[in-house]
Amino acid sequence: MKITRRRFIKTASLIGVSAVLGSKSSFAGPRVRGGKQDEQLSQKLNVYNWSYYIAESTIPAFEKEFGVEVTYDNYSSNEELLAKLQVGAAGYDLIFPSDYMVGIMRTEGLLERLDLANIPNFKNVEKRFTDLPFDPGNIYSIPYLWGTTGIGVNTEKVTEEVDSWNILWDEKYKERVSMLDDMRGLANPALKLLGYSINTTNPKQIEEAKALLIKQKPLVKVYTSETYIEFLKSGDIWLAQGYSGDVFQVIKENKAIKYVIPKEGSDIWVDNMCIPKGAKNKYTAEVFVNYLLRPEVGAEVSNFTWYANPNEASQRFINPEILNNSAIYPPSSVLDKCEFQKDVGEVTELYEQLFNEVKSA
Repeated sequence: MKITRRRFIKTASLIGVSAVLGSKSSFAGPRVRGGKQDEQLSQKLNVYNWSYYIAESTIPAFEKEFGVEVTYDNYSSNEELLAKLQVGAAGYDLIFPSDYMVGIMRTEGLLERLDLANIPNFKNVEKRFTDLPFDPGNIYSIPYLWGTTGIGVNTEKVTEEVDSWNILWDEKYKERVSMLDDMRGLANPALKLLGYSINTTNPKQIEEAKALLIKQKPLVKVYTSETYIEFLKSGDIWLAQGYSGDVFQVIKENKAIKYVIPKEGSDIWVDNMCIPKGAKNKYTAEVFVNYLLRPEVGAEVSNFTWYANPNEASQRFINPEILNNSAIYPPSSVLDKCEFQKDVGEVTELYEQLFNEVKSA
């Protein structure tokens, strides 16, 4: 996730690709399913995703093959996505919420049921990423990418060993630290340092985490879920709380950067493909999901983003440098200390209060 992944540019370009990618054809021919009424691809598809979260070639190749013009916009947090859907912002056909947010959106009736007959490549998804608690039976969601949240470290500037979230509270790195601009994501390092679950519903524990984050604030240069990538590249930030794939994009350009999953544990997340309630181009969105689940296409996305892929059939096409990297595909000894982020119900208000008070302190 980009929780948080996870993750998170209101409307932006994608690494030099225009937010509205050019149409390859104005014709969208029918796609017939046996025993069903003919369904026809729409001429346009509106996609709302995290930033830096798809290969540069993926959408142009889809447009060329299917004759569909894709508009691709970005959001910066799960909460931003939720807020837009809650106020009835129409127009998007495909969204990519993280695990816990799928559960919230299901409860609020914000998602369309998927027609898996239109997504036969769902068979390529590894079993451990299907039928998860936030969406039993994959009625509303299909897993897209997964990863962890950790620390991006500039080893030329930070020469000591980094193995703990504690480094983000070290005063000698004042104004060289960035933290995620994400309500739940921001709370996670503090909760883990205190020995608590990232899904705690205990008000006292959340209050302790808030106090720890307020204490840290003078050291933090910026709260961002997007631009920390650029800050790591430029050297303005030496320690960045960030999503695994984002940090590995920087590592591709600068081998002095490394990614660390702290010993206290972190969050493991799955971002998912979902169709918002009332989407005008539902069938075309399902065709696009099926396209993304092709082994070669899924591998292309992972090879570009450096995020782990739940598409088991894609692994034979994934760069071995990615597939064999224990920070991208961590061993069970590391994953055992990580948690999926869950919907905490009414206690979400306490996390929102934590977030707002830390940011305004």
